[in-house]
Amino acid sequence: MQTALYPGTFDPMTHGHLDIMERALRLFDSLIVAVAVNPYKHPLFTVEERVEMIQEETESWERIRVEPFDGLLIEYAHNMGAQSIIRGLRAVSDFEYEFQMALTNRSLDSSIETVFLMPSEQYTYLNSTIVKEIAHLGGNVSQFVPKGVERRLREKLPQPEHE
Repeated sequence: MQTALYPGTFDPMTHGHLDIMERALRLFDSLIVAVAVNPYKHPLFTVEERVEMIQEETESWERIRVEPFDGLLIEYAHNMGAQSIIRGLRAVSDFEYEFQMALTNRSLDSSIETVFLMPSEQYTYLNSTIVKEIAHLGGNVSQFVPKGVERRLREKLPQPEHE
């Protein structure tokens, strides 16, 4: 059985993330979505909230599991029995960082491959930072995130007062 690990902060999860998950499930028997506890980032949502949002959106997907993780990604992948790490590439700007990380992970454990997946064209510009900024400024993010995520963004972020 081929298991892949899709790590990320997912703060918040977007339609682009879901697109990568769907693509990964076409290639692998099971997918573990690993929600990172990153001490260097200051996420808007707690790790528990991020796990919950992804679980809500993927609950009908039988071959997916969502878990928080902390520590070295390659060790986590090994401990979870994953043979591959999934990374989404939106644009050329993502490539250099992702390539460096893939080579580093390979040097730590050559038995785990990094697989790069490109999202649908409509999501190539999309990232969580942009979504949070639009939401913070009172913009409509419904085209970028699932309804449950949109609701949580409205609850979490103070809405600007318009004159």
